[in-house]
Amino acid sequence: MSHPIPALLLAAALAAGSVHAQTPAPAAAGAAKTDPLAEYRRLLEEGNPAELFEARGERLWTQKRGPRSASLERCDLGQGPGVVKGAFVTLPRWFEDAGKVMDLEARLVWCMEKLQGFDGAEIAKQPFDRGEMANVVALATWVAAMSRGMRFDLPQKHPQEKLMYEVGKRAFFFRGGTHDFSCASCHGVAGQRIRMQDLPLLTTNPGDGVGFAAWPAYRVSAGQMWGMQWRLNDCFRQQRFPYPGFASDVTVALSTYMGVNAKGAMSIAPAVKR
Repeated sequence: MSHPIPALLLAAALAAGSVHAQTPAPAAAGAAKTDPLAEYRRLLEEGNPAELFEARGERLWTQKRGPRSASLERCDLGQGPGVVKGAFVTLPRWFEDAGKVMDLEARLVWCMEKLQGFDGAEIAKQPFDRGEMANVVALATWVAAMSRGMRFDLPQKHPQEKLMYEVGKRAFFFRGGTHDFSCASCHGVAGQRIRMQDLPLLTTNPGDGVGFAAWPAYRVSAGQMWGMQWRLNDCFRQQRFPYPGFASDVTVALSTYMGVNAKGAMSIAPAVKR
């Protein structure tokens, strides 16, 4: 999807910076300090299309659907049946009824299966932007929005939660594939960037609204809403690894590792990305 107006503004800002650099003046000195990339991102955030997905997710939560013609209003996301606010910033976590650690999207599919009668395995096979999987992304966007501005505090009391953190840590640093990449190749060093996108250091708390605290996010370049499962799936693609299965242990473990590392960071999800 092309967005000529922000692109033109960015080009103009870059051109203005070069002109000021050649013609020093008191007013130009202040203008030269402006970060054109930061301004470009600010322009993208105005009118974030994620709001459309939020509205859709909210409707899906209360709509009676599936073979059992039921809503998701009794779905327990970790804070009690039907409680949405505050759930996002505590996931992934251990769920006793499922007997496993689950992230938000995995838990939503589990609820769709148990409450509404959908086939979770069939949903997991669908592309992220189609069918019921697209509904999962919309639901995750709304649930995340309900915790916007809250601080991450993933539980690490259950042995399986601790185990998933350690598995996620090992997966984060594991190198392989045709290019010998790992997650740490991009996110293990501070100050890196690819094109116009900063690559935050994720081995420690990257700060408010950075890294794990920004997803789900609307991808302007693709015109799509991405949840964390989709984000991780694409990271595996870029590492030239085989695609992981939806909500597989490795993706949940990586989310656990990043989420625990983000403790205290404020969520800005759903955000907007390049």
